[in-house]
Amino acid sequence: MTKILLVDDNIAVLEALSLLLEIHGYHIVTATTPKEALQIVNYQSISLVIQDMNFSADTTSGDEGRELFKALRALNPLLPIILITAWTELAHAVELVKAGAADYIPKPWDDAKLVTTVNNLIALGQATTQNKVLKQQSTVIESTKDAAQQVGLVYESAAMQRIVDMAVQVAKSDVPVLITGPNGSGKEKIAELIQSNSSLADAPFVKINAGALPQELIEAELFGAEAGAFTSANKTRIGRFEAANGGTLFLDEIGNLPLSGQIKLLRVLQTGEFEKLGSVKTQQTKVRVLSATNADLASAIASGDFREDLYYRLNVIEIRVPPLRERGDDALALAKHFLPEREFSLTAQQAITQHPWPGNVRELENACRRVSILHPDGILDAEHFGLQTGTELNSNIGIAKTSIEPNRAEIEAALVAYNGVIAKVAKHFGMSRQALYRRLDKYSIDHKS
Repeated sequence: MTKILLVDDNIAVLEALSLLLEIHGYHIVTATTPKEALQIVNYQSISLVIQDMNFSADTTSGDEGRELFKALRALNPLLPIILITAWTELAHAVELVKAGAADYIPKPWDDAKLVTTVNNLIALGQATTQNKVLKQQSTVIESTKDAAQQVGLVYESAAMQRIVDMAVQVAKSDVPVLITGPNGSGKEKIAELIQSNSSLADAPFVKINAGALPQELIEAELFGAEAGAFTSANKTRIGRFEAANGGTLFLDEIGNLPLSGQIKLLRVLQTGEFEKLGSVKTQQTKVRVLSATNADLASAIASGDFREDLYYRLNVIEIRVPPLRERGDDALALAKHFLPEREFSLTAQQAITQHPWPGNVRELENACRRVSILHPDGILDAEHFGLQTGTELNSNIGIAKTSIEPNRAEIEAALVAYNGVIAKVAKHFGMSRQALYRRLDKYSIDHKS
């Protein structure tokens, strides 16, 4: 049922308006002060506001009404507002209509005119909402949206829709794809999207964190090992390329693979051939390779830490997944996905959308887990997430660390989020400023504050 908020300090006016509008099928909510009205709009789904211009005894300036109108517009710019005003306040009402108020009704009001105005505004609001929904649907390719949902990829932003469209398009070929972006941004989900929409969807899909492989076990993990090839090799081990034969191999954190591993990987990508550790028998493999990294591979090539020939083997097509701060619409969609049964106040929704989320989706998911444990009931507000209504986190609550040992991308993201304030970035990572400065020097990150 459509909710209408009535705001007036005169109880008799509230009762009369309530009775009139309830007869016509509307659900009425009332408030006697601007503060109460703002709380209601923040926490409830209000379709229309009818407000007075004065709320204090012996006050006729209309200043309180103007301030309430501005506050309501700031909270919800699309909310239609009707002004109920005395003849002496018409100039103020006209001023606010020019500023965006839907209409003004002089006291004493005409019942029929008031009901007609309300009906028209509600119908207009519903039509606007419907048109907006239809427009959004027309700009989103439903097939790609469905495909993304099947792998658990949640988004609303146009930026992410372009990424999904590109992933589904490149899935049709078998060329290698390099997926780049900061930690926690959803690179693995994009790899899953490509695989599930390719001709190899029913073939093996093998994942490996290339950066986490111990140097002495890289060859055994990638290509397998015969029994007795090394101390702990008690039986023949199947490597990832053999397991993925005929399907897709996803190499995560490829930028952290040691040079010795890069050389071995390059050979199998060039020839499709490899030998198990401890064997002289050459095996053939045919796999589609997807890889991902949060590292700046161009810089790694320049410094000699990553092979240029391997880079071009992996990077036939590159898909860059933007950080969450560049796709604010996705943050709120993800929060609602992680907390599906919860309601969010308008201030919570604004704070979640505006917060930079240096740790990206992973940080947001952890924040939602915290909220579900610490605040299991009630409407969620910004403070429950440890957020202010601006872009900073509440300094009294703090935020989750993105990793035990932050990498270059995480440090750079945090510097952006905290406007370069070293003390805040250090606190975010749970380290001293001196420790942070050492990491800034290690990664050659410019710091002037």
